[in-house]
Amino acid sequence: MNFYPYEIFLASKSPRRQELLKQIGIQFKVLEAEYDEAAFVRTVQYLPCEQQLQQLALYKAQTVASTLLPKNNQIPILAADTVVCIDNEVLGKPLNEAECIRMLMALSDRTHHVKTALALVVGEESHTCLSDNSVSFRKLQENEIRRYWQTGEPADKAGGYAIQGIGAGFVKHISGSYSGIVGLPLYETINLLDSFGKK
Repeated sequence: MNFYPYEIFLASKSPRRQELLKQIGIQFKVLEAEYDEAAFVRTVQYLPCEQQLQQLALYKAQTVASTLLPKNNQIPILAADTVVCIDNEVLGKPLNEAECIRMLMALSDRTHHVKTALALVVGEESHTCLSDNSVSFRKLQENEIRRYWQTGEPADKAGGYAIQGIGAGFVKHISGSYSGIVGLPLYETINLLDSFGKK
């Protein structure tokens, strides 16, 4: 049963985002276009982190709209992008074990921010918003980070951990949206969809 009266396109292949939409009963179809994320980031790198993130999410949604759908499409296209930030550094996905160790040791026994930007495009209209949440880690040991890397979980996760997986054992406290930390803030998602539905 679809609890919410929405049918949307999700511009992401992330299984975590798909699970979150299913959790609250939103009907969706996955569409992901080819785009050069690194090249786009270079064009907005002069902007503050939060604005870069929102522009990237919007770029993803607009790319799907322009390359995969007819111009008169009125089905909402939802895109998201998540980063982990500490000491003004953005932590992406670790490329190898050494990078994973560096990232998680930087987060050890400290509080960091997990920011997820949302973009919603319907026809010629578009809106973005940001979910900014804090996560506090317990003290980590290098040997447990090495064991964690061997599980395969950190390899495709911003900041090198998954709060919805084994990485939850590192987390001492969160402030904000759990779903936003996972990668799709549901409160903000519903608000965005509602803002279009009420027009």
